[in-house]
Amino acid sequence: MRRSRLTAYLTSMLLAVGLALTGAATAQASSSAVAGGYVALGDSYSSGVGAGGYISSSGGCDRSTKAYPYLWNTYNSPSSFAFNACSGATTDDVLASQLGSLNSSTGLVSLTVGGNDAGFADVMTTCVLSDDSGCLSRINTARSYIASTLPGKLNTVYSAIRSKAPSARVVVIGYPRFYKLGTSCVGLSETKRSAINDASDQMNSVIAQRVAAYGFVFGDVRTTFTGHELCSGSSWLQSVNWLDIGESYHPTAGGQSLGYLPVLSSNG
Repeated sequence: MRRSRLTAYLTSMLLAVGLALTGAATAQASSSAVAGGYVALGDSYSSGVGAGGYISSSGGCDRSTKAYPYLWNTYNSPSSFAFNACSGATTDDVLASQLGSLNSSTGLVSLTVGGNDAGFADVMTTCVLSDDSGCLSRINTARSYIASTLPGKLNTVYSAIRSKAPSARVVVIGYPRFYKLGTSCVGLSETKRSAINDASDQMNSVIAQRVAAYGFVFGDVRTTFTGHELCSGSSWLQSVNWLDIGESYHPTAGGQSLGYLPVLSSNG
């Protein structure tokens, strides 16, 4: 009996710590977000690709019960929840098919978008299959797009969100740095890894600038993912998954619950 009680006590303590780490303390959620409802928009980083636990009814959008929007909804129980994020979504896709749930009473909106516009999947494929020169060339093409074209695309999405949900708190979340540098790592060269990180930083910088212009909140996951990049030995990102290539370079369940969810919880 004493052993059972000790086991139960330790289990409850570990559960409490786990809930705290995953941002499950619901008291921090703003009352307006809970009362007004929550709408989750965006691409695969918001739908939960790479985390498993996919909702069958979501089809090719691969929405996951382990994705940060689903977890936030579970822990905070807003008056309504629309999980509209979809794998592969671009800014045009968000505009065309994800904004229908927004209205004047919406309290919270979360969003990750921009990576697919810049050709993220093709960048990573090129860097895996080609030499340093080919990888850097493809990254430079993406960086040119990020600098010249992406800001206008983001402006259009942000304007539409604000128009449809004028009272909502809008949290636009960025992308992690993908690699820990300066360490021995099987796979891409240090040159490739460094260039990929630099492109991700540029993406986050552009997103943050446009977010500030609209009075939204930028959620920077580079802070939570520090020490958990690929090549860190404790990665919250999927490496190349040859059995399901679409999951490659996406957050694991841990990346969603410990990397993304705390950023939304602290800003929502």
